[in-house]
Amino acid sequence: ERERLWVVDPTHPIVGDLPESFELPNVEMYGEPFGIPKPDELVFISWFQGGEVFRSGCCWRRERGKIFYFRPGHETFPIYYDENVLKVICNAVRWAAPNKMAAPSWVQGNTQPLEKMA
Repeated sequence: ERERLWVVDPTHPIVGDLPESFELPNVEMYGEPFGIPKPDELVFISWFQGGEVFRSGCCWRRERGKIFYFRPGHETFPIYYDENVLKVICNAVRWAAPNKMAAPSWVQGNTQPLEKMA
């Protein structure tokens, strides 16, 4: 089955340097409902030949961490060699990487050891 991925948020860093949509051949079709928490950001929607749609690129933020779910991929199809898929993965890694942030308020600096070290 063929899949077309559509960019939902063209301003999101994960879609940098990507076209507004791209097609992948020979994919496994997933369908809604998809039992996940509501995404904080929806980046991609997939459309399949039968008319099915699927939330294929979702972002969440949890405390100081970032999570990106990307649907395309299957061990028997060479999806991960597709130029656009590789670009999504690279962009997502850059987006999710920790940035320089102030230490949490509970960090008080160096703490004296409870025992003498040998």
